[in-house]
Amino acid sequence: MKFLDLCKVYIRSGGGGGGCVSFRREKYIEYGGPDGGDGGTGGSVWAEAVDGLNTLIDFRYQQHFFAKSGQPGMGKQRTGKDGDDIILRVPVGTEILDEDQETVITDLTELGQRVQLARGGNGGWGNLHFKSATNQAPRRANPGQEGVERTLWLRLKLIADVGLLGLPNAGKSTFLAATSNARPKIADYPFTTLHPNLGVVGVDNTEFVVADIPGLIEGASEGRGLGDLFLGHVERCAVLLHLIDGTSETVAEDYRTIIGELEAYGGDLAEKPRVTVLNKVDALDEEERVSRLDELKNACGGDVMIMSSVAGEGVTDVLRTLRQNIDDDRLRFRTTEEEEPWQP
Repeated sequence: MKFLDLCKVYIRSGGGGGGCVSFRREKYIEYGGPDGGDGGTGGSVWAEAVDGLNTLIDFRYQQHFFAKSGQPGMGKQRTGKDGDDIILRVPVGTEILDEDQETVITDLTELGQRVQLARGGNGGWGNLHFKSATNQAPRRANPGQEGVERTLWLRLKLIADVGLLGLPNAGKSTFLAATSNARPKIADYPFTTLHPNLGVVGVDNTEFVVADIPGLIEGASEGRGLGDLFLGHVERCAVLLHLIDGTSETVAEDYRTIIGELEAYGGDLAEKPRVTVLNKVDALDEEERVSRLDELKNACGGDVMIMSSVAGEGVTDVLRTLRQNIDDDRLRFRTTEEEEPWQP
């Protein structure tokens, strides 16, 4: 299990400690009175987005998270100890959903973002709280409030700037390997990529993150192939890079297949900015390039770029086009320091 993006967890906050019924009884003190302390507050359950994680694999081996309960109050006006909180540390980009897998409780999209999932129960009052002028020896105390028990789903959506789309063997993994230090699996059979991959791509002193997801086929929205389970990882991207295999005999049909699956997936994924690229043009002669480029332009009704990740043809132009579709606040700018001349 290299990548896990959906898991189920069971959480429970701690209950509050009960109040204490106690009276002060000391030698030579005539009127002691009540001195029962309050119970401690139960521990809460929190979720926090932390750095250094890109999968939910930790929650595959531990699904239950129960916070400690508060201790009961004691005599001599002593308050019980509060229960310790529990923190679920998740990757940035994690959605927390209710048990129905539809109601979104929170979306942790920023580093350090923190949310309370289950609040600990309040501690009960001791009999000292009920002392009054008319009731100077109360013999009652409140029990602690019970904790909250919930079943939640954690769903990870990778934070990337560019998302790669295309049929299996369209050249997505090859493009990622050619432009970044990522080393996804590359082979000449479909569904080589079984889990998403991330790579940092640089062009013109700027860097952005590219996400490669498993290829889509016709009927993916109905569960065919690997389905559309991984499309959620490109929902947060600023721009989509749609790669079409130039060696295919049906480039227009391949284009319409992917667009149809995006529309069937729903949301605003089909409306995101897209850069359409005819890939693997190094395997085509000039006549085939022109014919398939015209066919693809007629199908998409817009501009189409040509590229060969293996030969390096057109790769820089594609990267610059992607960079223009990404806001500056999402880009990472390289700092270039001028080198001083060497001196002995």
